[in-house]
Amino acid sequence: MTSGPFSFPDISAVPLLVQALKRLEAGFSELPNRSAEPDDHAALEQILLQVADRLQDNFPYFHPLYAGQMLKPPHPVARLAYALAMWVNPNNHALDGGRASSALEKEAVAQLAGMIGWEHHLGHLCGGGTMANLEALWVAGQLRPGQKVVASAQAHYTHSRISGVLGLPFTSVSCDRVGRMDLKALENLLEQGDVGTVVATMGTTAIGSVDPLADLLTLRERYGFRLHADAAYGGYFTLADNLHPETRANFDCLRDVDSFVIDPHKHGLQPYGCGCVLFRDPAVGTLYQHDSPYTYFSSTELHLGEISLECSRPGAAAVALWATLQRFPLMPGGEFACRLAYSRQAALRLYEKLQADARFLTAFPPELDIVVWTPQAASVSAASTLAREIFHEAGRRSLHLALADLPVSFFDCAAVGMEPDRETVTCLRSVLMKPEHLDWIEEIWKLLDEATQASLRSR
Repeated sequence: MTSGPFSFPDISAVPLLVQALKRLEAGFSELPNRSAEPDDHAALEQILLQVADRLQDNFPYFHPLYAGQMLKPPHPVARLAYALAMWVNPNNHALDGGRASSALEKEAVAQLAGMIGWEHHLGHLCGGGTMANLEALWVAGQLRPGQKVVASAQAHYTHSRISGVLGLPFTSVSCDRVGRMDLKALENLLEQGDVGTVVATMGTTAIGSVDPLADLLTLRERYGFRLHADAAYGGYFTLADNLHPETRANFDCLRDVDSFVIDPHKHGLQPYGCGCVLFRDPAVGTLYQHDSPYTYFSSTELHLGEISLECSRPGAAAVALWATLQRFPLMPGGEFACRLAYSRQAALRLYEKLQADARFLTAFPPELDIVVWTPQAASVSAASTLAREIFHEAGRRSLHLALADLPVSFFDCAAVGMEPDRETVTCLRSVLMKPEHLDWIEEIWKLLDEATQASLRSR
């Protein structure tokens, strides 16, 4: 992979959409003609150009110098397939609303299940990780009514919020020094006998840590809880071939969880919103049973709305995901898997540079593709202030990072004489989720160095 001059993504592929639209139109050619009010193209042009101007008020999420939040551009095939489907605008709640797109959704979801080794499963697409986790915890609550849900302190805040919505008690479990669920703290909770579900985070959104899934499975044998894997961010990394052996072993255990969530709109190259929830036991579908007086009578086949809490869902999301999986099959050693490995390699390279530079203090090596660090200073408070200054200086140089407040315990402040006058430290954070980030590490480092020098000179 090599970097080249800037070009806005995918413009050259737009004629392919016109070609595909003509083929789609041909499939409905036997319909009688209808009189349609012609569009006012001049008005459309004016509005669209206004939209284009307004959309410039955004960070360049598609560019490698955007290395801040979890924003990855959709692949051209996903953009085009989504747009193509929008000319029909199918609704994947019932087959009445989206026969073809429902079939494509089932095929795409089966490929996601197959990625972790599930031949038999129950699942569907949804609006994102929040809705996917809601369904997983709703099923858990139906099977373990009134019992506690637990997740790590670094798990996504949605688990606590969702538990509140579902009326389930929730407890946060402390983390170890590398941001993973603390097993001893968890076992202390399990011994109380009221834990129904444990959430294993396979790639925390702040730092990319992977909970010790293999050990959690051992604890499940002893205590009998449901085990849900929130792999919204990290799930696709099960295909990567350059994970740390311990991380690899934990991903290899995904086939043994009770439920699993993944977000194709993160590493899966999809537009927002596209999440997926999967259950190992298809029998949980009986929990969804409901009656509709008009929706499910066009076919005796399973309607996706019969195994979903959501009603209307965009068929275009399923079409885009299916098309992307034709371009990038989910196989170890394939092109898609290599792209994930590039992202992790980029994170390791940036981490090595930061670790070797006396101006910075790193936490721990990245498990996936997220790197966090803080500038060295006399105190944690001073380091936090300096981190914010570097963040703004980097932005002035078109290097877009992110900030995160993390526990001081993630950093060896004593080793560099940094006074721990706060419990959290404001860190710089970089999510290197674009495969081309690997080619841009030197440029990213150069701009970070300039931003750091400028911040230190101004003090």
